Amino acid sequence: MILTLTPNPSLDRTIELSAPLVHGAVQRSLRTTDEPGGKGVNVSRGLAASGADTVAILPGALDDPMLVALRARGVPTVNLPIDGHVRQNITITDPDGTTTKINEPGPDLSTQAVALVDLVVEHAASTEWLVIAGSLPPGLPDDFLAGVVHSVRLAFGADAPRIAVDSSGTPFRALIESGVGVDLVKPNAEELAEIVGGDPAVYETDRDAAVAGARILLSRGVGAVLLTLGSAGAVLVDGTGAWFAAAPTIVALSTVGAGDSSLAGYLLAETAGASPAARLAQAVASGAAAASLPGSLVPTLGQTFPDVIDVVSLSQASATRA
Repeated sequence: MILTLTPNPSLDRTIELSAPLVHGAVQRSLRTTDEPGGKGVNVSRGLAASGADTVAILPGALDDPMLVALRARGVPTVNLPIDGHVRQNITITDPDGTTTKINEPGPDLSTQAVALVDLVVEHAASTEWLVIAGSLPPGLPDDFLAGVVHSVRLAFGADAPRIAVDSSGTPFRALIESGVGVDLVKPNAEELAEIVGGDPAVYETDRDAAVAGARILLSRGVGAVLLTLGSAGAVLVDGTGAWFAAAPTIVALSTVGAGDSSLAGYLLAETAGASPAARLAQAVASGAAAASLPGSLVPTLGQTFPDVIDVVSLSQASATRA
């Protein structure tokens, strides 16, 4: 079973425009959709859609529209009751797939940080992976991610689940600098540059630079790095090697949640016993499928095509079909 924690979930409203967004103009939408979101929530949605066993932990009242929507989509949840509503984020998509996002800060959880960690520990027994993903809401300390990892490891020792993290900014930096170590991180080029330096544009075009940046994270206690590079593809680096997979050519409708679907695809392949190359192929295929769907919809495994993804072993300079 794969447990996800989303400290700052959202109800994601996507507004699709018939013409490019113009600042200050009055425009009409083609379609407006509401989907439960937040990085960890999206991972659980992708896993559940593909028949995997998952539970999403998140703050929010049982009758919050966001949790109601999750239950309606068949995603098992464990909620930390809070006052007020889960935040609502707005995404505006142009016809060419360009997205503009407006994210609310979320409710203040300053008095519930310990309760949220305790909830994770309570449900982390006998799970294969714990995925901690997304931003932190107001009130949670910068070292919250590291605190969750430490608490889970302290509670379960050698029986603790493997831990994957997808975050950014100060909380992600605090996690890396804490030295607690995690089994997998999934940054994009900008998030990698925030931690190790360098130019995100270079990481997206120079495979060697991307691998070198990822290996800095390995030297700081990370077990594996799944570096998503948008339309350029993705790189996977672990202690045994490095691999690159180019993204397939698609008609992008919305990139919202594509990285989250990549992580879900990777975990689906990893828990099925796939090789590193096959995990990367599934991650890229899942991300591409998500970008091909409108709004923040997540693909099922049947909507992905990992067999057409070519994976290059960068450590051996040889191409292999995953």
